[in-house]
Amino acid sequence: MALISAWLFAWLFVERLSRALAPATRDNAGLGLLIPIVFGVTILVVWEVVTRGANVPQVILPPPSMIWARITSSVPTLLADFQQTFLKAVLIGYALGCGLGFVVAILIDRSPFFKSGLLPLGNFVSALPIVGVAPIMVMWFGFDWQSKAAVVVIMTFFPMLVNTVAGLNAASSIERDLMRTYAASYWQTLLKLRLPAAAPFIFNALKINSTLALIGAIVAEFFGTPIVGMGFRISTEVGRMNVDMVWAEIAVAAVAGSLFYGVITLIERGVTFWHPSVRGA
Repeated sequence: MALISAWLFAWLFVERLSRALAPATRDNAGLGLLIPIVFGVTILVVWEVVTRGANVPQVILPPPSMIWARITSSVPTLLADFQQTFLKAVLIGYALGCGLGFVVAILIDRSPFFKSGLLPLGNFVSALPIVGVAPIMVMWFGFDWQSKAAVVVIMTFFPMLVNTVAGLNAASSIERDLMRTYAASYWQTLLKLRLPAAAPFIFNALKINSTLALIGAIVAEFFGTPIVGMGFRISTEVGRMNVDMVWAEIAVAAVAGSLFYGVITLIERGVTFWHPSVRGA
C-alpha cells in the first residue's frame, strides 16, 4: 500500500509540475528536464522496492542498485565496448548511411530516371531483415567494426532517402514560381528554397536513424565480432547468467542513444529556428 501510495503521489506531483512549468519551459529548457528526472527516479525506486521486497530472482530482473554496482566495477570493460560499438560502428555507419541517402535523394530529385530506378531499390533494401544481412556483412567485411558499420549503413540509408525526397517536395508551387521569376537556377532554388524547406524532414530522419544505428550495430555483433563490443558482451554474459552485466550494457547503450538523439535535437533547433515547431519550443 505504501508503494502504491508513493507511485500515485509521484504521478500527481509530475502532473501538477508539468502544468506549472509549461509556461516557464519556453524560456528555460533546463526546467523541462525536471519532469523526466522525477519520473525516472520514481520508476527506479519502484523497481528497487519490488525486486528486493518480492525476492525476484536476479537472473530474471536484478535491482537497479545491483546494476549500478556492476557499472562502477566494470568501467574499463564498458568503455572498451562503447568505443568498439558506438564510436566506431555506429558513428561511422551513421555518417555514411545518412550521407549516402541524402546524396541519392538529390540525384533522384534531379533525374526522373533515378527516381524510377533508385527509389524502388531503396525500398527493397529497407525491407531486408537485419538478422539475414548481418551474417553476410560479416563474411564480406570481416569480424571487426567495418561489418557492423555496413549494417548500420543499410539501416539508415532508406529513412534518410525517403524523408529527404519528401522534404524536397515540401516547397509550394507558388514559392517555386517565385524563384523562376527571379531567374534562379536549379541549384540556387535547391540551396535557398528547397533544402531549407526540407530541413525538418532531414532532421526527422537523422533522429530516427540515431536509434536505428545503435540497434543495428548491437544486433550485428551477435553474428561475429572480436572479443569486445556491446552486442558481444550481451550475448556472452547471457550465456554465463551474468544478467547484471547485460543490464549494465543496456544502460550504457540507452544513455548513449539518448544523448546522441539529444545532440541532434539541439542541432535541429539551431538550424531550423525559423520553423513553427521550434519557435514554440
